[in-house]
Order: sequence, then structure tokens, then C-alpha cells
Amino acid sequence: MSPISSSADLIRAHLDRVNRLREQARSAGLARAVDEVKRLQAARFRATYADFLQHPIHAPATRFFLEELYGVHDFAQRDAQFARIAGALERLFPQAVAQLAVDLAETHALTEVLDHELATHWLAMEAVQPPALRYTRAWRQTGQREARARQLAVVQHMGQELQRLTRMRALRMALRMMRNPARAAGLDALQHFLESGFDAFASLGDARHFLESISKRESRWIQTLFDDQEADCCAALVAELARDPTPD
Repeated sequence: MSPISSSADLIRAHLDRVNRLREQARSAGLARAVDEVKRLQAARFRATYADFLQHPIHAPATRFFLEELYGVHDFAQRDAQFARIAGALERLFPQAVAQLAVDLAETHALTEVLDHELATHWLAMEAVQPPALRYTRAWRQTGQREARARQLAVVQHMGQELQRLTRMRALRMALRMMRNPARAAGLDALQHFLESGFDAFASLGDARHFLESISKRESRWIQTLFDDQEADCCAALVAELARDPTPD
């Protein structure tokens, strides 16, 4: 199997998994619970990275991660575009973009799998329970510590690739030249994702501090949600959510 076919197959497999989960959520009445889980997580992310969101250099890359990877959005259009052109990705876009697309698809699939399972446990609990307690218990019932570590590792790799690719001026120019062909081919959502990522990381300069901070902060939260006493974990989560600079 060629590397291009391998990339295409991986992208399609990840996005296929996401589509199946979407269908299951709708048929099982889980869609609202998934949305509630995503909104709580988005609030926690905004709080955890409030300093970065206010930083002139770090803000664009932080918004890219929060909006394009973990936002409470319907990514169906972008997913459909990725799936449709997976086999021709390296023909339609610069070759170096292929692994970035695979990383995005894997991150997306991992996130949806974990959120779907979280939502299943969330829905099984009484809605009158405090959200932080409900989320903590749903997280622990979901388990999947290795999947959480993988999710963080793939995001780190995506950031490193964006850092590397933004240094290639010819690639950035080639991506800009793809705007009109991408729009004509119905790939505008995919083009927006790629350009947003490139613009965000181009403004960072050296991304090591940014990526290391994400790794440390998310690793700490993963440990807290898995290992701290339930009461301590809930208290930490309540305190963090209260720091959300832009509550819904």
C-alpha cells in the first residue's frame, strides 16, 4: 500500500467512526448530552488557557486549538470535505499537509469517541447533580487513560508539524494560492482550517513553550480527574470553571 493510500485510508477510517458516533448519538437520544459535555469541556479549556487567550502572541494558536479541535461546533461539513478528497489530498494540497490531515482526523475521532462515552455516563446520572460532580464521575466511569494520553500526544504532534510547516514560505504561498481552487471544489471549510492553523502558528515563532504548557496543564488535569479524591477533584473543577473568561 502506498503512503498516500495509507493516509487516505486512515483519514476515512477516523471520519467514518465520527459519523457512526453522530448517528448513534441521534438515535440513542445522546446528542444533547454530548453537547452538554462539550460545552463544559470548552469552558474548562477557556479557563485553563485564559492567560494565553489574553496574550498577543499565544492567543491565535490558543483559539485555533479551542475552536478548530475542541469547539462546540458542527464539524460535519469539514469532515465531509476531508473524506471526499482524502485519496487526492496530496494532489490538491501541498504534500506536507497530508500528515497534518491524518492528525486532525485522529484527534477528531478520539475526541468524539471519548465525548460519546462520557455523555453516555453523564446522561445516566440525575440532572440535578452538580455539573462538576457529574462530569468527574462520568470521566472515571469512562476510563480510557491510554486514549487520553494518545489524544494529547497527537495534538502535540499536530502542533509540532504546524510549527515546522509554517517555516516553509513556499508552502505558505502555495496554500494561499489554493483558496480559489478550494472554494470552487467545495473545500472551503478544509481550506479555512489549514489557513487558520498556519496563520496561528506563524505568529507564535518558537512554539515549544506553548506546546510544553499545553502538555503540562492537560497532563495535570488528566491526573486530577483520574486520581484525586472525588471531592478534591470536583472542587478544583468548580474553581477552574469559575475562571472561564467568556461563559456561555
